[in-house]
Amino acid sequence: MDILQSFISITVNVLSLVFCVFVLHLLTKKLNGKKRYHPIGGTIFNQLFNFHRLHHYMTDLAGKHTTYRLISPFRNEIYTADPANVEYILKTNFDNYGRGWYHYTNLKDLLGGGIFTVDGDKWREQRKLSSHEFSTRVLRDFSSVVFRKNVAKLGHILSEAASSKKTLDIQDLFMKATLDSIFRIAFGAELDSMCGSNEEGKKFSDAFDNASEMTLWRYVDIFWKIKRALNIGSEAKLKDNIRTIDEFVDKLIRRKTEQMSKPEANLSLQRKKEDILSRFLQITGTDPKFLRDIILNFIIAGKDTTAITLSWFIYVLCKYPHVQEKVAQEVKKAASEMEDDATDITNFAANVSEDALEKMQYLHAALTETLRLYPAVPVDGKLCFSDDTLPDGFSVNKGDMVTYLPYAMGRMKFIWGDDVEEYKPERWLDGDGFFRPENPFKFTAFQAGPRICLGKEFAYRQMKIFSAVLLHYFIFKLSDDKKTVNYRTMINLHINGGLHIHVLHRSGH
Repeated sequence: MDILQSFISITVNVLSLVFCVFVLHLLTKKLNGKKRYHPIGGTIFNQLFNFHRLHHYMTDLAGKHTTYRLISPFRNEIYTADPANVEYILKTNFDNYGRGWYHYTNLKDLLGGGIFTVDGDKWREQRKLSSHEFSTRVLRDFSSVVFRKNVAKLGHILSEAASSKKTLDIQDLFMKATLDSIFRIAFGAELDSMCGSNEEGKKFSDAFDNASEMTLWRYVDIFWKIKRALNIGSEAKLKDNIRTIDEFVDKLIRRKTEQMSKPEANLSLQRKKEDILSRFLQITGTDPKFLRDIILNFIIAGKDTTAITLSWFIYVLCKYPHVQEKVAQEVKKAASEMEDDATDITNFAANVSEDALEKMQYLHAALTETLRLYPAVPVDGKLCFSDDTLPDGFSVNKGDMVTYLPYAMGRMKFIWGDDVEEYKPERWLDGDGFFRPENPFKFTAFQAGPRICLGKEFAYRQMKIFSAVLLHYFIFKLSDDKKTVNYRTMINLHINGGLHIHVLHRSGH
């Protein structure tokens, strides 16, 4: 109700201004015959009015105009579902499209100068450094151990729920499990938000979620800078949450720095270099602000995205039980060689090998098909740095926001065919049943080009380990299969209100 009231207040205040700008914009374009501009899909007012169904609204517009623009008081906002345009802004003319001052201003209080807020040399420096770390076998092996441990912990929670026939919010559990995982990998410390044993960690987790949501609100609240200056409302709450985050992270960095400075630390050199913080401390020195920013960026990238994808994956498996059974049978077959050693869920999780995961081609396809329909990041915008012309022949101006639409693109018939609305893992498999990747500018769930997600393989590994273990032991059903499941409009594609499910023990376990 508070959000609705805020929207009403915003729209009343900007409606007249938007209308004037809209008319002025049309007149200006008619006078300028040298450039062609994309068709108008509406105004920012229409976007605010449809905020509760924003991605449906954008999909509807993309179905009419593959690329269109919305008029706002501040800039043109151009939205595209055209793979050729996406390739152009993400690769061909990469340097002309970036985060820009607009995104940096909105995000810097939470994410600082991290990789998701900066452009140019600062971005290249972090990208190079991070790319090297994500490619190391040490980090890959360490992360796999963490994933296996946390899915086992989650499995025991589900087992108790199955025995007691309790309904669970699986999205909430995935959020906690992935936060515990990324936190352990990032800082080398246990957060244990799944079981709630770490009170200080729970405060950090709550503050991080609250700060993420309030940071998103800046994108629709035109008064946020005034609120920040006056330290009132959502901005006062954001400031308090960021203070909690900073105090917690600073303490971890100090503790890790002290540990690594002790002479006895050299006796366990390999172990102390497993987590990301330890590895960055060895490379970059001890600048706490840099470490804080770069690691918080990793956490926000690795926490919600995999949890959301796993949640939508469970949802579609409940809607398509034949796919759920097919994945479970593939897991059983791929893991058959380790059955003798896997006497319970903890042992099974610990023994899921890289070779076994590699054999799960249908699981990989099913996860990818989930991302096609429910991408964790449903829209992604870049700022145009200088006047340009897109491959479709239409012009964009310096300062325009150019946004590509992974959610809408996954629903375009001209990209995926007439069966675009159907959840169909087979579309990702070749004739021999092996996974067949698509053009990354057509399937944009992980971005593409120079900014393609560094954690793509990292994310797939976590999702496959979690999926394999859980589907080996449990059957999932929606608690109410008549209830509509929809997204919540946020930066990431959260399921609105969570995903409430019944869990049953799979036969033989």
